[in-house]
Amino acid sequence: MMIHGAFCGGWAFDEFRKPFEAHGHRVTAPTLRHHDCGDTPPVALAQTSLLDFASDLEAEIAKLPETPILVGHSMGGLLAQMLAAKGKARACVLLAPCAPWGVLPSTMFELASAQAMFLAGDFWAKIIPPSYDVAAANALDRMPKEQRKEVFARFVPESGRATFEIMQWGMDTQRASAVDARAVKCPVLCLSGAQDRINAPSTVRRVAQRYREFAYYEEVKDRSHWLIGEPGWEDVAGRALEWLDDVLAEEAASAAR
Repeated sequence: MMIHGAFCGGWAFDEFRKPFEAHGHRVTAPTLRHHDCGDTPPVALAQTSLLDFASDLEAEIAKLPETPILVGHSMGGLLAQMLAAKGKARACVLLAPCAPWGVLPSTMFELASAQAMFLAGDFWAKIIPPSYDVAAANALDRMPKEQRKEVFARFVPESGRATFEIMQWGMDTQRASAVDARAVKCPVLCLSGAQDRINAPSTVRRVAQRYREFAYYEEVKDRSHWLIGEPGWEDVAGRALEWLDDVLAEEAASAAR
C-alpha cells in the first residue's frame, strides 16, 4: 500500500508503483479523505485529523488478504509509522517521511517553516490551498520546469488541522502524530533526499533511530523531497525493492527454521 503526502492523491504513485508491480507486488494507492475533490473540497477538510486519515487507511488494510508492506511519502510516511505501531505493516518504506510527535526539527529551515504558518492566522481551522512558489522551491525543485507545472496542476488543498498536528506537534494536546516506537517491530527503511529541506536528512535520521534495530537509514545523493517523481526516482524505487527482497527473504528463512 502506497500512501501519498500532503496536497496530493493516489495519483502521485502512478509511475512509482510500476516497478513494484513489475516485480510481482500487488499495489494499492488510496487517496486520503477529501483529497479527491479537486480545488473545491468540503469544509470538513479543514478539521480532518491525521487520526482520521489513519483510521480510513486501517479500514482499507482490513479489506486486504494479508498485512501489507507500507510505502509512505512525506505525510504518508508519518501515517505509515502510525499504522505500523498498530501492527498494520509487514514492513515500511518511508520516503522523506514527516517526523512523529516528539522528534525535534533539526534545521533552521524546518523551524522557520513551522513558525511561518502562523502568518496565516488560525491555519489549524482552515483549508490550506497549495502554493506553487512553495512547491516549486522546496518539493518539486529537482524537476524540470514544465514537468513541475504538470505535477503541481494536480495538487489539491490540505487540512489545516493535519498540518498543525505535524508542524506544531508540541502544541497539539491530542498528540495526533504520536507513534509508540516500541510497538513498531517490522523492518523499516528510511530514505531521505540529501537536498531535502522540507524533511531534512538529519531529521529523517532521527526518525529512523527511534525504531532501533528494526530500521535502516539511507541518504540519497542529489535528491530532494519529491523522491517518487523527480529525476532518478527509478533508482529510489529500485533501492526500495532491493531492500524489500532482502527483508522478505529473511522472513521466509525465519519461517522455515
